[in-house]
Amino acid sequence: VQLQASGGGLVQAGGSLRLSCAASGSTLRNYVVGWFRQVPGKEREFVATISRSAGYTDYADSVKGRFTISRDSAKSTVYLRMNNLTPEDTAVYHCAAAWRTHSNIILKTIEAYTYWGQGTLVTVSS
Repeated sequence: VQLQASGGGLVQAGGSLRLSCAASGSTLRNYVVGWFRQVPGKEREFVATISRSAGYTDYADSVKGRFTISRDSAKSTVYLRMNNLTPEDTAVYHCAAAWRTHSNIILKTIEAYTYWGQGTLVTVSS
């Protein structure tokens, strides 16, 4: 499966963005999907994950209550809605997918994911 992340851009603090992770080559129906972000010079960090069933999600503590991950199986797309953005959210955001047979699994580590998108830059100005 190939992943394409989009939706990044420049936004003022307190603003919102919605990132999209679109799949091609395969449906995302059988994949756990996660969002990670990376600032130059720092390690890539977990942001959010959603199970195949969409019934289970989890978030990094730093984004809980502000970010929402969701998926549209018909469109084979996963979204990350980001509200109340702060300059600390500035990073390149990557989506990732991992094939799993169980529909309720969520994954929070980089090593768990097999497929990665190229990333989309989010810049939050103060």
